[in-house]
Amino acid sequence: MRYTVLFLIFLGLFSGCKKTDNDPPGDPPVFYPASKFVMGADLSYVNQILDHGGVYKDSGAVESPYVIFKKHGSNVVRFRLFHNPVWTREVYGTSGTQMYSDFGDVKKGIERAKSAGLKVCLDFHYSDTWAGTDKQAVPAVWQSLSLTILYDSLYNYTYKILSRLGNAGLMPEYVQTGNEINPGLLLPQGNRWNNNEINMIYLLNGAIKAVRDASSSNSIKPEIIIHIAQPENVRTWFYGLAEKGLSGYDIIGFSYYYMWSATPLANISNMVSMLKNTFQKDVMIMETTYPWTTEYADNYNNIINTSLLAPGYPATEKGQYEYLHALTQEIIEGGGKGIFAWEPAWITSGMKDKWGTGSSWECNTFFDFDGNSIKGIMFMTDKYNF
Repeated sequence: MRYTVLFLIFLGLFSGCKKTDNDPPGDPPVFYPASKFVMGADLSYVNQILDHGGVYKDSGAVESPYVIFKKHGSNVVRFRLFHNPVWTREVYGTSGTQMYSDFGDVKKGIERAKSAGLKVCLDFHYSDTWAGTDKQAVPAVWQSLSLTILYDSLYNYTYKILSRLGNAGLMPEYVQTGNEINPGLLLPQGNRWNNNEINMIYLLNGAIKAVRDASSSNSIKPEIIIHIAQPENVRTWFYGLAEKGLSGYDIIGFSYYYMWSATPLANISNMVSMLKNTFQKDVMIMETTYPWTTEYADNYNNIINTSLLAPGYPATEKGQYEYLHALTQEIIEGGGKGIFAWEPAWITSGMKDKWGTGSSWECNTFFDFDGNSIKGIMFMTDKYNF
């Protein structure tokens, strides 16, 4: 009888501990300081979403998205900054009352992030609109400037933005001098290619100098990031630039999207290690994502490619979580310093951009279609092997 009772107790304990797909990891949550590893999230759309009816929930209760990300292990929030994005107001027609991703919106986001105990990464696009691999359009007011005056404009703008933030107690801890600058920045003057590297280095060094000068008397000294899209492009991009004068930055950052990268997940650790050893810089992933569903919450077509999903990681809540955990471990094994999920809070709402209303990314967020946080967000508090 005694053995039967012991067996039943053991069986009860065992069944009570059985994990399901929706259970948290077995280890207690770990909250990493950014100095050890950056668990980042780009929340650039959040203020706009909140202004247009978006609602975020955690455990069923409505909560600030900044607080939700902090509670689930995020330690840095990233914001993009456009120069004069009038179009972000114009897309709303006569009901448009303000711009987004301009200084005012970014300042509000930084205030909210820092109030929640989060550090900040500021991403200068140096354009009135999206800057990336396909375009690096000069702000309208800088068009047709000579190279030296363009340098002055870039320096003064960067210095002014950071000085204003610093004076308000909002100096960011990380600064990107450009966004996915594969072709260079401020084209055509700052073209990376066609034997024009010297001009690009001249401009980029000006932006870097402005960051250093603006923070010289501030207790926060931002780490400066140069950001390239897709890991397979990084070595070629940086090759030879130090010898030609590029200097003063701290971190090599790259975007890594399963849809657009030729680098398999299992090769990320080797790629990070190679870049770190070759260029003697810290390395971080500045943008990444993975879908948790193939469904839609609105009529705005989603950006997703199910034919290119990583083997073993389906577009489910569990698949998203496990992919992001595996990717984070790859970065750590390569000696990398962090990861940023791109727009993991871009839920559907009444917000608009140039291409639609709602979200083309709700399948890639850390929230379900009712705004509840899902399993994917939990990867940030997992126990990793450093």
